[in-house]
Amino acid sequence: MKLRYTGKTKDVYELENGNYLLKFKDDVTGVDGVFDPGANTVGLTMEGAGRAGLRLTKFFFEILKEKGIPTHYIDADIDQATMTVRPAAVFGKGLEVICRYRAVGSFLRRYGLYAQEGQHLDAFVEVTLKDDERQDPPVSEDALDMLGILSKDEYKVLKALTQQIGNVVKEELAKKGIELYDIKFEFGRVGEDKQIALIDEISGGNMRAFKDGEYIEPLELEKMFL
Repeated sequence: MKLRYTGKTKDVYELENGNYLLKFKDDVTGVDGVFDPGANTVGLTMEGAGRAGLRLTKFFFEILKEKGIPTHYIDADIDQATMTVRPAAVFGKGLEVICRYRAVGSFLRRYGLYAQEGQHLDAFVEVTLKDDERQDPPVSEDALDMLGILSKDEYKVLKALTQQIGNVVKEELAKKGIELYDIKFEFGRVGEDKQIALIDEISGGNMRAFKDGEYIEPLELEKMFL
């Protein structure tokens, strides 16, 4: 295996057969020791977070596979904290796509003049550039197209997939009495036909989930849900 990329929460290795291996780490994003899925820095290390994130990722990716929703997932090894995936080309230098059901986090910080904390949002989709230096700025559909990152037709597919996948996660969590406030996804072009597909992960470290109005930490979410 060849190490191709060291990320905040996982390392990426290239396999001899052309697929990739994601190694999940116990680091989670946040600021000053406080977890924040919207942060662009590693805020803390939580023992067991890597395997917990992979368990949730495996669960959700396999549901998406059953539903025919495109992803890069092949299989996962919980003991080794690894996931095998198909190669994918990211959009530009990387995008993050957030699906929001409640006004919290960066949405509230940005639109607090108009939004009330916790107010309901209708699967609002927001795209940001992966750019730590500029604090992951939001980017519009027109800008994505004009900058050559994503065509308008591709944006429609991206938005529809985001809401479809977000609703799958939301409905599964609701079965356990857990409410999804927001969730962050990554997408890429997969295969010879460059199909837009979900990549990366679906874990507690990428979402805000609450039960009875109380926030659930990523490790607790995995225990409570699975």
